[in-house]
Amino acid sequence: MPATVSRSRGRGRRTISEINMVPFIDVMLVLLIIFMVTAPLIAPSMIDLPSVGKAPKQPDQVIQVLIGKDESLKLKIDDKTVSLPLDAMAAAVTQAQAGRPPGTSAVVISADRNVKYESVVNVMDRLQRAGVRRVGLSVQLAK
Repeated sequence: MPATVSRSRGRGRRTISEINMVPFIDVMLVLLIIFMVTAPLIAPSMIDLPSVGKAPKQPDQVIQVLIGKDESLKLKIDDKTVSLPLDAMAAAVTQAQAGRPPGTSAVVISADRNVKYESVVNVMDRLQRAGVRRVGLSVQLAK
């Protein structure tokens, strides 16, 4: 009797080197449906922004602080311009506001475009430390 050699008829198991994308797609579709259902239910937040030009009363006196390109300071009160250092600026502004009722005079800072922001903030800080309440910035509208 001849010896029989058993040969395996099935093919050997091979490893699959592909990623199964079906579960990933299922999860993404479920998330998409959840976001589509919940998005209309979320109320948008409202922010109360300040508006320009709605002051109850225009100031009677406008004191203007001019900051030049070389960071020199000038004080303009009633068409009179005086050059002052930073230390004397706050005292001159409070002296100009001394005879008026509070809230009737405003200080406007006009700075050159090329002046450092730090210089403008320093002037604002000195004025607020001196007790000046209404301090604003002058801007030029783009053409």
